[in-house]
Amino acid sequence: MLDRLPSNAIPWILLAASAATIGGALFFEHVLGYIPCALCLEGRQPHYYAMGAALIAGILSREANIGILVLFFLGLCMALYLWGAGISFHHMGVEYRWWAGPEDCASVGGSVAGSLQDLQSALDRGVKPPRCDEAAWTLFGISLAGFNFLITLALAALSALPLWRYFRESRGGA
Repeated sequence: MLDRLPSNAIPWILLAASAATIGGALFFEHVLGYIPCALCLEGRQPHYYAMGAALIAGILSREANIGILVLFFLGLCMALYLWGAGISFHHMGVEYRWWAGPEDCASVGGSVAGSLQDLQSALDRGVKPPRCDEAAWTLFGISLAGFNFLITLALAALSALPLWRYFRESRGGA
């Protein structure tokens, strides 16, 4: 089945999948009100960078026979997704208490007050920034960090597919 997937379509799939992943994270944050912790925000960074690399690879891969520059950017995507998987795995370990998280792990995003009065009001209401060691949302026991881990691993594998094809074909394989 994977042989049917054209290599020049893969950068666009990576771009769409990363955009959907970031869109989902932003939906949870801005629509559903889940404030991300510092590790959550750090886990998004590889997607942002990979979207840029995938866009460049997609633009360069207009032909059916993709070139070495496209393979370079897909390799970069693979490395970025593996970096993201590492961040997400670390975050999962913190959430499941396999190891300790960073000491200063609190929100740096959506709860930043616009003024000193807003901050004081939030503190008076008991608003607490999220902790990295508590999963804000789970489905079947898998947290958002866990889903990001699975997504980034799958995208790393998909990024590696054209590279694998190139090396297989350059060695005379079918």
